[in-house]
Amino acid sequence: MLPRGEDVARGALRVSGLSVHFGGLVALSEVSLDISAGEVLGVIGPNGAGKTTLFNVICGFVAPREGDVLWRGHSLRRTPTHRRASLGIARTLQGVGLFPALSVLENVMAGADHRRRSGLLSGLLGLPRADRDESELRAIASTMLERLDLAEVAQRLPDSLPYALQKRVALARALVCEPQLLMLDEPAAGLDSGDIARLRELISELKGSMAVMLVEHRIDVVTELCDRVAVLDFGRLIASGPPEAIKSDPKVLEAYLGAEQPYA
Repeated sequence: MLPRGEDVARGALRVSGLSVHFGGLVALSEVSLDISAGEVLGVIGPNGAGKTTLFNVICGFVAPREGDVLWRGHSLRRTPTHRRASLGIARTLQGVGLFPALSVLENVMAGADHRRRSGLLSGLLGLPRADRDESELRAIASTMLERLDLAEVAQRLPDSLPYALQKRVALARALVCEPQLLMLDEPAAGLDSGDIARLRELISELKGSMAVMLVEHRIDVVTELCDRVAVLDFGRLIASGPPEAIKSDPKVLEAYLGAEQPYA
């Protein structure tokens, strides 16, 4: 069974007036958007538009120059990155970002590490509480691997797996923490048609049980799965709305291919 937040109705994110500068480069400029519980929001735009920077700000990897990120109505400005996972925010990376020296099972267990009740010292000393935590995390991770048809590769190292399976392991690691907001950064990149079809099925299953924010270059994937689409260009939000409306928006057409051509 896929994870569900205890109260997804509370799991809404609001981004307000975000601006990010890297030296003289404006990565984001006054970007505001929101995502409701149970909604799938696509974030699209040309390369360098600011999509991954937006994700990094939400997750706490990058501090905004201006603006704020609100989660369930509370500012995350002073919330460290590791705390955001325990609040119900999880993401995947553009690549896979797995620990090469850990097994698939151990990688997925790492995604649920914030659920430990014992501290590091208890683990080093081998205290009973730490042992119970380890057993519980192993059981939780094993269940998620079974759910994503990864149980047979649980003891293998990530680098020994095909790229598509590595991406599925990364997704399992994000899901095992039972997020209320799942952020997927180019999940279809590098996948063949069969793997993309499976990804579509999985995201469709997640719909309604958690909010999903999706950065993706495959417009067909975005159009099929997303309730709304936000379009970034040169760090600015230039359009937002239902997929069909976005496909015919003149500003979006110009950003992608020039005003004379539609995008597909």
